Amino acid sequence: MGAGVQPGSTVAVVGDGAVGLCGVLAARRLGAERIIAMGRHEDRAKIAKLFGATDQVSERGEAAVERIKEMTGGLGASSVLECVGTEQSWETAMGIVRDGGKIGYVGVPHEMPGLPLGKLFGRNINIGGGIAPVRAYLPELLADVLAGRIDPGPVFDRTVSLDDVALGYQAMDERTALKVIVRP
Repeated sequence: MGAGVQPGSTVAVVGDGAVGLCGVLAARRLGAERIIAMGRHEDRAKIAKLFGATDQVSERGEAAVERIKEMTGGLGASSVLECVGTEQSWETAMGIVRDGGKIGYVGVPHEMPGLPLGKLFGRNINIGGGIAPVRAYLPELLADVLAGRIDPGPVFDRTVSLDDVALGYQAMDERTALKVIVRP
């Protein structure tokens, strides 16, 4: 929502964690024509493709910005989902968004750079984000999941018992699991 994804738009998703992969799924659901998934993990790139990514970029930093610009005819993406929350991911998001575009931050920002407001203002870049109002989206999304129109299941790559919740969090923290599901 914060990135203004529209039918037919070009979307770049910075980050290939569970949030980024769900961002790819959401962009497809909203009708994006081109979805560029950005991340370095081959297993996650496969999920991104399954979720609707049309392109994959594994470069980081300035190389990623150059690659996205090349892929979009020098324009950049009209919508960028910043799904990591680091200074480098923000720099990438600001570098790949096209003039007049939107950046939506959907992950929890844990390193906030000083945003170059004058530069963003001059390029007419909009930034939006915050805590997802899950209760507002849940009925519609749950209906899509239950009807088989979307399947977020592939982001869950490990199952733990209720007694092993701490091990599930540890696996996600150590990046040995993408997202853990807890079963009683």
